[in-house]
Amino acid sequence: MSTTTEQTGATTPAPQALSDAEERRRHREEARLIRTREAAARKNTASKDGQWAAGDRTPLNPNEEFKSTGDPLEVRGRIENLYSKWGFWSIPPTDLRGRFRWWGLYTQRRPGIDGGKTAILEPHQLDDEYFMLRVRSDGGQLSVAQAREIGQISSEFGRETADVSDRQNIQLHWIRIEDVPEIFRRTEAVGLGSEEACGDVPRVILASPVAGVSKDELIDPTPQIEQIKELYIGSPEFSNLPRKFKTAFTGQPVPDILHEVQDIAFCAVEHPELGVGYDLWVGGGLSVNPMLGARLGVFVKPEIAHEVWKGVVSIFRDHGYRRLRTRARLKFVLKAWGPEKFLQVLQDDYLGYELPEGPAPKTATPGDRGDHVGIHQQKDGNWYVGVAPVAGRISGTKLQRIAEIAESVGSDRIRLTPLQKILILDIPEDRVSDVVNGLRALELESEPGEFHRNVIACTGIEYCKLAIVETKATAREVVKVLDQKFPTLDNPITVHVNGCPNSCARVQIADIGFKGQLVLDEESGEQVPGFQVHLGGRLGRGEDNDFGRKIRAHKVTEKGMPEYVERVTQNYLDTREDGEPFADWAFRVDEELIR
Repeated sequence: MSTTTEQTGATTPAPQALSDAEERRRHREEARLIRTREAAARKNTASKDGQWAAGDRTPLNPNEEFKSTGDPLEVRGRIENLYSKWGFWSIPPTDLRGRFRWWGLYTQRRPGIDGGKTAILEPHQLDDEYFMLRVRSDGGQLSVAQAREIGQISSEFGRETADVSDRQNIQLHWIRIEDVPEIFRRTEAVGLGSEEACGDVPRVILASPVAGVSKDELIDPTPQIEQIKELYIGSPEFSNLPRKFKTAFTGQPVPDILHEVQDIAFCAVEHPELGVGYDLWVGGGLSVNPMLGARLGVFVKPEIAHEVWKGVVSIFRDHGYRRLRTRARLKFVLKAWGPEKFLQVLQDDYLGYELPEGPAPKTATPGDRGDHVGIHQQKDGNWYVGVAPVAGRISGTKLQRIAEIAESVGSDRIRLTPLQKILILDIPEDRVSDVVNGLRALELESEPGEFHRNVIACTGIEYCKLAIVETKATAREVVKVLDQKFPTLDNPITVHVNGCPNSCARVQIADIGFKGQLVLDEESGEQVPGFQVHLGGRLGRGEDNDFGRKIRAHKVTEKGMPEYVERVTQNYLDTREDGEPFADWAFRVDEELIR
């Protein structure tokens, strides 16, 4: 039995005050216990990552919330019946900056807002009353009628803008909401459209731009692409993914689709027993957390490619991390699971059968350019001509003229490439010079200088609300200066210019990649538009694939960028070893030569 104070007559001493050190220690312990309890709660709840497969469909961020209220594709009805009649200011935010993307529409940046305001202003302060519109062209395939129609729409509704993106499609700008229904009608009348050109959906499917015509091709992937489009694009089954999903196919023995940085890629190979099919890659992606995709080591027969594609995108839908947008890409699932588990889940839970082992695709050699610029013979005896608009910039009038040139020589096939190039196919041998000269009159060269040929750039601050830096004009200045300085450069040097950290222009895999940000101008002491530099990125080389080298605290200003490229190029030419590619040199040399 315990003894009470009354029974013993003893008095309870007053509690002593805790010392400052003890108080701090007690607070630290309480904070630690709180963190432990919160971690345990996160561990024991299905909602910790927002994975549908874990049983939780609770919307965990504003994007997931608006997607949970209905299929975002349904916004088209409101575009056509309400907003196009009532005007821009009738559009509610979740449609304007959310669901509109499912139909290829983004508000563009209001003119006059400098890069320093990008991360400070609210979305409505950055919005202009005009839209960027992406026209979906899977595999970059356009007929003459389609190219002409996009060009006419550009001239009539888009102030002549028509940029070739590195997703093999055309982007228009200055589009008014009042004109969108008519643009939808006219693009769909020629077999195009913008359905799921953007949004948390399967985006435009990349493919080799010489599919069906290449002399080296193992297989034409067009039937597989068309099957996926017919079965799944626009289907509610996949119109609510955690984020975007990027697909690529190639029939070339050396892949020309940047397969290592796609969510899923099918690369043509020849199996010694099963014939020609595809090698499967998953989980690649760039942006602020770049990751190379994993080769699963399995062989996919062409007739089941759509089933395998459906299985992989279903894994992403069900197991993707929906809580944080920054982790809502397939690459994070692959990183958590590893290739072995990923393949096992794909086979056991989604396919119901095992895929046989298969060979890897060939790796690139220094002579494998992969951009298809120049004059090349097709397997049917005709020819194709590939040209390089500087950083993908053309115009509606030029696009119409390209269509006319193709039509004048009996061609009905125009292709866009993943490197912002344009091809005209099916040219009779005796008309090749007519095409070359016609395109040259449009400043579209089939034999451009090396920097002209190898520069790509994203939209940049001119139109993009995420951008900090100008890109297209900066890329043009690089081309102008560097092709004059190095007119006979014997080894290609790729230059990729991106306006923000999101890497739409793939800066991490360029020889010289520029990632837009504000930097300190040493002369003025002020923050000015500039770039972080990545050097020596390389793909297509198997185990030698790597992202570009970054040097600590190394930045260049926007104005100083052409001079920097000139200096580094000269250092490369002065100190390279025989036949050494720029990427190898950039990783080998001391920092002084690449600063």
